[in-house]
Amino acid sequence: MNPALLIRLRPNTPWRIGPDHGALDQSEAVLHSDALYAALCLAFEQLGWLEEWLNATADPYSTPAVRFSSCFPWQRGLLFAPPPMGLWPPAETPGVLTKLRWKGARLVPTTVIAALLRGESLDEKAWTVDAHSGCLLPVGGRFPTGPFRRMRRSSVAVDRVTGSNIQPWAAGCLQFAPASGLYCVAEFVNATAYAVWSRKLECAFRLLADSGLGGLRSRGFGRSRTPDFQPGTLQELLLPDLQVSQAPANGADRTWWMLSLFSPGAADQVAWGSGNYALIERSGRVASHSGAGLVKLSSRLVKEGSLVVSQGKLIGSVRDVAPAGAPHPVWRAGFAVALELPAKETPQKNHAGGTAA
Repeated sequence: MNPALLIRLRPNTPWRIGPDHGALDQSEAVLHSDALYAALCLAFEQLGWLEEWLNATADPYSTPAVRFSSCFPWQRGLLFAPPPMGLWPPAETPGVLTKLRWKGARLVPTTVIAALLRGESLDEKAWTVDAHSGCLLPVGGRFPTGPFRRMRRSSVAVDRVTGSNIQPWAAGCLQFAPASGLYCVAEFVNATAYAVWSRKLECAFRLLADSGLGGLRSRGFGRSRTPDFQPGTLQELLLPDLQVSQAPANGADRTWWMLSLFSPGAADQVAWGSGNYALIERSGRVASHSGAGLVKLSSRLVKEGSLVVSQGKLIGSVRDVAPAGAPHPVWRAGFAVALELPAKETPQKNHAGGTAA
């Protein structure tokens, strides 16, 4: 399997992750993979490696050297992720009244996902849903709260000329608990790419920890302590106890659990009539020095947690979403970071929103 690197970010300030609908007084819990890629491009620009980085990852006609998952919460020894669509909530036992509202959990520990994929049942007395974060937590003293709380920070805009035009406003943000934060996984195309880019990525993430990720960075939001880095493979880092059978014969369908946003590339043979997936529309603004503030072209991508069926391994694509008049290309990463699920666990149900574009 391809080498990978698990990066744990340890926030020491509030974080603002803008929601898809753009409401200022709300914040999301997941930093999408396309936003993370854009932030890394800015970091590599400051480090002097931008051209080399774009040559390795933004060529539409070649496989990227590095692909990234979205950033999900972690707390102590648990890594949270959106469960595979159709597998959550767990099936109820006939004749047994379930008191725990499983579907209230939007992010669950990867250990729970592995247990469900092995066909194990969950004891509702051992788990609770944290209403503030939407995370499934084990019952016990080590997890008195979830990994974060949603908060609002108020401020006032004052006209510096007259001092009379006063406009109060509030921004939604995340306040993280001790021993909690966000994590992502970088997957490398081969061992050579790992040798070339792993150290440079560590430099870029250390820079982002100091300068911030997400919104309101000029106000001190989005900063972290020195990140932690753990090498391995995607399977070892996220689902080490799950055994997946050998790859099926050529032409056989394979089911992938998406851990990143996904925009299919020319080589991806996706069976859009199968699987269980949903789409998300992404836009945003350019953050480069020469085109800051321009609105990017919108596009639809497959959401994290989707189950995508294809005849081979998914790769994804990168698209130029620069608006008219932009001084340079603006790349939106739709590279696939996904784990293959056992063939017996391929719930197929919902195909929301058509196909990605």
